[in-house]
Amino acid sequence: MINNVVLVGRLTRDPELRHTPQNQAVGTFGLAVNRQFKNANGEREADFINCVIWRQQAENLANFAKKGALIGITGRIQTRNYENQQGQKVYVTEVVADTFQMLESNKTQGQQTSKPQAQNKKPQAPDPFKAPAADPFAGGNEISDDDLPF
Repeated sequence: MINNVVLVGRLTRDPELRHTPQNQAVGTFGLAVNRQFKNANGEREADFINCVIWRQQAENLANFAKKGALIGITGRIQTRNYENQQGQKVYVTEVVADTFQMLESNKTQGQQTSKPQAQNKKPQAPDPFKAPAADPFAGGNEISDDDLPF
């Protein structure tokens, strides 16, 4: 039997981090996932899915993701039930996420996170995926065919 879920959506609220009596971290969050089609009014609808994540992944999600963040998760669907205070049986269906991936940078989200400054910070290597500050070819200097090694 297969029970795999892969979702990409935006957090509907900041993840809520709690700990079990055995000190296991558990995070709960909502994920808004757009539907592939538009309704009769031409508007795209979304599903709001309740999710749970455990242990180190829960702590990481709570530390790094905030409401509105675009994330991808993999996990499984789980159903459970309990009896509420009125004695009625309540059924809950949720996604238990095994892993998550941030799909936007904080700058893209428009959020600025403040990081404490380290005393002896090591210099960082330049990011190979970041665009250079200035275009090295903007000067108009052309390279002749004789200068090419091939």
